[in-house]
Formats: sequence, C-alpha cells, structure tokens
Amino acid sequence: MTTKEIKSFSLAEMKDKYIGKVGTTERDEYEYELRMDVLGKMIKTARQERHLTQEELGKLVGVQKSQISKLENSANSATIDTVIKVFKALKAEINFNVKIEDNFIKLA
Repeated sequence: MTTKEIKSFSLAEMKDKYIGKVGTTERDEYEYELRMDVLGKMIKTARQERHLTQEELGKLVGVQKSQISKLENSANSATIDTVIKVFKALKAEINFNVKIEDNFIKLA
C-alpha cells in the first residue's frame, strides 16, 4: 500500500491562486477590504476599552449609532475625516504611513 504525500501551500500561494497575484486589481481590492476590516475591529476594540456604547461614541463624533456600527463592521464606507474624528473621540492615536517605493514620507 503506497502512501500519498499531501502537498501543502502557503497563504501567499493560495491568495495568488484564488484571488490573484500581487499587483492585480482583484488582489489590491482584497487587501484593501482586509485592511478596512482590521481598522473597523480596532475602532470597536478601542471603544470597548473606553467602556463606551456605539450610541455614546456616535454622540461624541456627531453621527448616529448606526454609522458607528457600520464603521466597526467595515470601514469601507467611512471617510478619513470620520475615522480621524472617531479615534480623537476615543482619545486614541492613529498613525498613517505613506511609503513610496522604499521611502516613507514624513509629514512636517
């Protein structure tokens, strides 16, 4: 009886095969969605650490509870301005890095 060797694949290989290679539109959209999902989870975690409800955070930011809920579940529909307002209301620091090729751009 022969045993069949199981081939394993890395996450990067699976993404390349099923989503698209790095640099393709499909892969870029996937990576963007993933980052926005992580951003929403960060907002939720920071809100919970501050012991705020979505409604309370919404009042601090000047938006409805439903917008905070949408933001926490997917930050895709939010503007940068709203995201910054939310983190300010949470008294949380947010950093944006812009990298062009191998150089980070620093804001003065």
